[in-house]
Amino acid sequence: MLPLEGITIISLEQAVAAPFATRQLADLGARVIKVERPETGDFARNYDKTVKGMASHFVWINRSKESITLDLKQEEAKEVLDKLLANADVFIQNLAPGAVDRLGFGAAELKEKYPQLIICGISGYGSSGPYMDKKAYDLLIQCEAGLVSVTGTEDTPSKSGISIADIAAGMYAYTGILTAIIARSKTGKGAVLEVSMLEALAEWMGYPLYYAGYGESEPKRTGASHATIYPYGPFTAGDQKQVFMGIQNEREWVRFCENVLKDSELSQDTRFSNNSNRVSNKEELKAIIDHAFEKMDSTQIIELLEDAKIANARLNTVSELMDHPQLQARNRWREVESPVGNIKALLPPATFDEIETVMNPIPAIGEHTEAILKELGFDYKVMEKATKNSISV
Repeated sequence: MLPLEGITIISLEQAVAAPFATRQLADLGARVIKVERPETGDFARNYDKTVKGMASHFVWINRSKESITLDLKQEEAKEVLDKLLANADVFIQNLAPGAVDRLGFGAAELKEKYPQLIICGISGYGSSGPYMDKKAYDLLIQCEAGLVSVTGTEDTPSKSGISIADIAAGMYAYTGILTAIIARSKTGKGAVLEVSMLEALAEWMGYPLYYAGYGESEPKRTGASHATIYPYGPFTAGDQKQVFMGIQNEREWVRFCENVLKDSELSQDTRFSNNSNRVSNKEELKAIIDHAFEKMDSTQIIELLEDAKIANARLNTVSELMDHPQLQARNRWREVESPVGNIKALLPPATFDEIETVMNPIPAIGEHTEAILKELGFDYKVMEKATKNSISV
């Protein structure tokens, strides 16, 4: 039996944060019914067409779900959603601020009507405070949370290359829902939880937050290097390829000097005798490392680092990640069905020894509308207006 088998989740979801949370719940066996706008569906379906005509974001986070289209401006559609919630375990939404309340499906109303229901709302800034109605996109939250100020080079602040604010919020929604399911098994009562993208990413900013709040300066932007540890980051080999490495303690520093740089006396140099000194004198140390590395190619350097048990990595492209030998050796790739054919998908990171993760198809817009309406006892033809009109929530 799958861990979440028998759990039904109704999701008014779009973009990344809520769909990322619900896909992970679906991976564990929950039934996820995705409520979409008629005709257009989740707008993330149209971000791009790079995966055989489907959007890369949508393919990533929407497998193993059922899709029903409802025009929630129509009373008949609200009746359908109400009936879905009556038999559901979880309701999750990440619509625009106030949208579910205007539709009549706010947390206070649902809690009173369905005391067993776990209700999760994801928003940019939370349900109170001066920013509660402010529009929130991933880049903007990265800015507000200070992430952009510590990412990039000294001259160029940069955003993360992935939707990290959405992902952080989705992860906390996922774990929060699991927590509420466990709590309900003890109390019989549902719960109301909210996840703010700003608060989720602020939690992930813990180290620079403490560094700046209790130190005398803000963390510096250092590109791919580390702001407070050295040597840690990219170095150029003689073949002009970059090798990434990180020294974490004094034992590694000694081994690095002796076995990689072939200069045991350097480990005793007072300029570099501890991490703080190495950071303070990193330009001098970088010149020494660069001089040693320019005599070797990247493969030789990595072999020496491996022998010295110093952490290291090659700089892979994203395409190279698709063919990463470690992912291949551990059989991490599967195929899932979709409206455009089979698509490769990675197994979720949490691997169970006796549970095979659900990897069911990616749904077409409204693919399951008729079947779900029949399951609920509605006449599909009578309900056609409520499921096919394209009116924005």
